[in-house]
Amino acid sequence: MHIYTRTGDDGRTHLCAGPRVTKDDPHIEACGTVDELNAWLGLVRAEPLPQEIDALLHRVQHELFCVGADLAMPAPATGALGLVGPGAVSQLEREIDLYDGQLPPLNEFILPGGTRAAALLHGARTVCRRAERRVVSLAAAQPDPRELDAVIRYLNRLSDLLFVLPRLLNARAAVGDEIWRKDQPG
Repeated sequence: MHIYTRTGDDGRTHLCAGPRVTKDDPHIEACGTVDELNAWLGLVRAEPLPQEIDALLHRVQHELFCVGADLAMPAPATGALGLVGPGAVSQLEREIDLYDGQLPPLNEFILPGGTRAAALLHGARTVCRRAERRVVSLAAAQPDPRELDAVIRYLNRLSDLLFVLPRLLNARAAVGDEIWRKDQPG
């Protein structure tokens, strides 16, 4: 078995149980961005992390494969797996509440940075937001845009978690949030 098949040499690929589409098809764009997010989380997990944060990110990586599977369906109404549901969103909300409750209130914008793991999580957050935008575009092109609501909610909540976690890691490392100042020289 070879890793290369040559079937994509014409710039097209298959959707799950579906037709061949161009590699810039909205389904492929959404799946690719979710895959990129998963790779970012793998990069974060290569850093020293508290065990519970590593375990959380490991679970999220598995959930992102479910998101990708749902997005790879050619028409969600006729075959979406529905692998990401309200339970996953509720779990993310509980984790956001838990970790945000351990942080001082934030009333200003902060700059991404701090520890290396925190900075990488900020990078993952921006990719998550892009994935969400790609899925919103894909949903708008569906006969029923609500069919991808669960995925959109999941990515929206995940990006919130990916904002809280870097703050948490920085706080635990005694690295304060760096507040954005509009009057800083640029």
